[in-house]
Amino acid sequence: MLHGYLGSILEGAGLSLAVALLSLLLACTLGLVGALAKLSRSRIAQRIAGLYTTLIRGIPDLVLMLLVFYGGQLLVNRIGEQLGADYIDIDPFVAGVLTIGFIYGAYLTETFRGAFLALPGGQREAGLAYGMSRGQVLRRIELPQMLRHALPALSNNWLVLVKSTAIVSVIGLNDMMTRAGQAAASTREPFLFFAAVGLMYLAITTVSELGFAALRRRSSVGVRHGNF
Repeated sequence: MLHGYLGSILEGAGLSLAVALLSLLLACTLGLVGALAKLSRSRIAQRIAGLYTTLIRGIPDLVLMLLVFYGGQLLVNRIGEQLGADYIDIDPFVAGVLTIGFIYGAYLTETFRGAFLALPGGQREAGLAYGMSRGQVLRRIELPQMLRHALPALSNNWLVLVKSTAIVSVIGLNDMMTRAGQAAASTREPFLFFAAVGLMYLAITTVSELGFAALRRRSSVGVRHGNF
């Protein structure tokens, strides 16, 4: 099947999925920090978070990928020269995860901020009145409910993030797009291999949608829904 390249492309698919999962973890962390910064009373934190989301959402993903990989490598090695260190070669996997996570952290900042704003303010006040600290209120009351509100948008961001992993091929990562390109060049059948990659991405996103649907059902257990 696929002229013997199926195993290689599946290995590349595993690498692409690893990039996506680690990027999502980084994006969720940055998104949560960004959302809390935008909702904080600190104007400096609000402006930094606002600048982050505005810049990142306004620059194409491919441009940011090339900036981080090539510009970041140049910057790191210039600093290394000043410190007397040897040449540092940035791994494409690390660059891909950092860039995609950084990009989608900006989108998840707005997702999480909206989810926090959907929570009744009285719950926070009740937790503080009960004797909880702000951190305890955040962990025990706000975060679990915020995630329920954020799940629909989070699932959409995840689906787009998965497809965005295809751009890591431009910086030399041996993902499934790179391997499909190599197979296509060897066999001169580009449609076959890129169609196979498209089906693999479709399979990943379909399974993801089913998983997020199950999470939404589980998170909605015991929640009353109004009838309009």
